[in-house]
Amino acid sequence: MLKKIEDSFRDLISALQTARLYPDWHPEFKKSVDRAYATLEDVLKERQNLVIGIVGEELAFEKEIFFELSKIARQAILYLKERGIERIEFLSGLEKEELSKFITFLTAPKEELKNEPPEALSLLGIKNIIAGKLKASSLPLTDKVEKAINYLSLYESSLDKFTDSLEKVLNEQELDHLSLRLAVANVMENLLGKYQEFLNFATMKRYDVRTFLHIINVSILSMYFSSKMGFAKDEVLDIGTAALFHDIGKLYISRKILQKPAKLTEEEFSKIKSHVITGAEILLKYADVLGILPVVICFEHHLKYDLSGYPKVSFYEKPHVASLIVSICDVYDALSQRRGYKNDYPPKMIYDLMMKEKGTTFEPHLVERFFKIMGVWPVGTIVALSDARIAVVRKENEADIFSPKVEVIWPQDKRETIDLKLTEGKNKIEHSLNPLTEGKQYLPFV
Repeated sequence: MLKKIEDSFRDLISALQTARLYPDWHPEFKKSVDRAYATLEDVLKERQNLVIGIVGEELAFEKEIFFELSKIARQAILYLKERGIERIEFLSGLEKEELSKFITFLTAPKEELKNEPPEALSLLGIKNIIAGKLKASSLPLTDKVEKAINYLSLYESSLDKFTDSLEKVLNEQELDHLSLRLAVANVMENLLGKYQEFLNFATMKRYDVRTFLHIINVSILSMYFSSKMGFAKDEVLDIGTAALFHDIGKLYISRKILQKPAKLTEEEFSKIKSHVITGAEILLKYADVLGILPVVICFEHHLKYDLSGYPKVSFYEKPHVASLIVSICDVYDALSQRRGYKNDYPPKMIYDLMMKEKGTTFEPHLVERFFKIMGVWPVGTIVALSDARIAVVRKENEADIFSPKVEVIWPQDKRETIDLKLTEGKNKIEHSLNPLTEGKQYLPFV
């Protein structure tokens, strides 16, 4: 059903775009209306109504947000919002002539629209389409959808701000430190306090291919981890700001090398390893603005707890605690992200790989604390239980990181919340489901 609904949205947007190019008598217009009507009619055979909501710049249906379709249809979405339309409801008695009139109405010049959409549609004799502003009670689960949009909007606007700051440093331009710190503080105050809720929407997050995605993830994760560890607010801000610059040296390296699928040559690997020194040298020029912590973290985040990493150093003092925190978050996010040059790793494998490095790459107490906070399966992870049901992780359990609280989402008639710790091993997580592949079918229920 969800696929049918998405198809109906897609065909409606396509008809709108076609109507902006052709008059209503043109065969192309009629063909697009026929297609849109056919998919809408197919949905309305099984439902009394179908509601399309526009929240922010995203198309939504109940609790589902169609991110990819919204991206494609962005101009059409903005076009509708300019005409005061954020909600469209189709009723089961919809006739093709009504749909044709509605699409024609939508493409009328803005200056010709003398009435609000509800009144205008009534005057046109359209009874089975209701359109207008989005009201608090007019779209099921609007609050949940809006919360998701707000988190993602904050995430993406922060990404833009942080990207701008990084580019200024790379181009050796003046950096507005106050503006950057305020942006980091905004993330800390609006995201970290509800980080578990933010993780609930991680499966809906857009997979952005921009270079700086990893950097902001590490910054947010480092702030969350350090705040949970009990660091003071100013210290959390310092760590978050410094973490933004931990990989700045990598931005000097050819993208071809960073995304090369084949094994790197010794020369190429040496270039990659040099990014810690290159980055530290860049950041030293901004020490009077940013302070020395970004330099330290940039230099030390690959040094490893036992100093066996790079760059090779002649001293034997352990890395700064902030460097050790960022190092854990850096590796965790790198393993969590899908990369073109390696396969993605499921959460349990990430846990196993990182715990093998306890005492060598990672400070033992910190890495153990990290997984007590994050859990083996982070909030929002879709998992298969030993009783064959599918669930989503809702809350971690620090006393038993392998047994979080989960909500059963499939089968739908057996939905319930279970504290796996209380089942005493009778029901447990067998494995996680990748939300981009085998877990995709369950995303509407998350």
